[in-house]
Amino acid sequence: MSVVPAEVLPGSALAMDETAAPAAAELGPRARLWPSLCAVYRAQLSRARVARIPLLFVATFQSIGIMILMRGVVDGGAEAQAVVAGSSVLVVAFVALNLLAQYFGQLRASGGLDHYATLPVPPAAVVLGAAGAYASFTVPGTVVTALFGCVLFGLPVAHLWVLVAVIPLAGAALAGLGAALGLLAPRPELATLLGQLGMSAALLLGVLPADRMPEVVRFARDLLPSTYGVEAFARTFGPHPDWAFVLGDLAVCGVVGVVSLGVATWAYRRAAVR
Repeated sequence: MSVVPAEVLPGSALAMDETAAPAAAELGPRARLWPSLCAVYRAQLSRARVARIPLLFVATFQSIGIMILMRGVVDGGAEAQAVVAGSSVLVVAFVALNLLAQYFGQLRASGGLDHYATLPVPPAAVVLGAAGAYASFTVPGTVVTALFGCVLFGLPVAHLWVLVAVIPLAGAALAGLGAALGLLAPRPELATLLGQLGMSAALLLGVLPADRMPEVVRFARDLLPSTYGVEAFARTFGPHPDWAFVLGDLAVCGVVGVVSLGVATWAYRRAAVR
């Protein structure tokens, strides 16, 4: 006695139509930006924690050393305000611009972008997550540098809370620029060079008082994204800060951050498909 499946019986309701095409597999929902960004941010933060903390100390000590050297040249007033503000934002530039350019340059050269390209995450989440993780390391160093500078030059600390806006906005602008440099550079050595040149520009154009610079150098200073974070922070040291100008500088810094992160996202797509 043989057993015949019901599907092969001619009169069966379960008989299969030979001409029917197999149903296509249904794809899962596309990953959303915010959950993907948070996942990339946590992954980058945990991976870079051990390697980047020593470099954060280097960035902080570098900025403190610059302020100690400038103390012998600058006594106080607007020049001291520029030195303290520029040295504080320099910590952000060292991590968000220099280190991020090196990271994406090495990631592109080693084929690490292929790993991210296989993940179901939007390209913007990869760029924003990595930029946010690197910018997060700048918070303690920037606060310590600002406090030390205020004590060294005798500046008020009542408005240091403005760093809550300066750090993320300046960090976004510089991180986007650093990521774009690392992704667009054809070799990791060139990405490292560009990141260091960008940090050097933030050092020379941000820490030194603008009044003593030639007109051409002032124009180059206005093109640097970190300049507006420095100006916004420096204005808060006065006895009666003009908050309209502070908000204006922060707004410009925010717009530059959106543009630079957009360019970095485009550079990521361009590098990932090659």
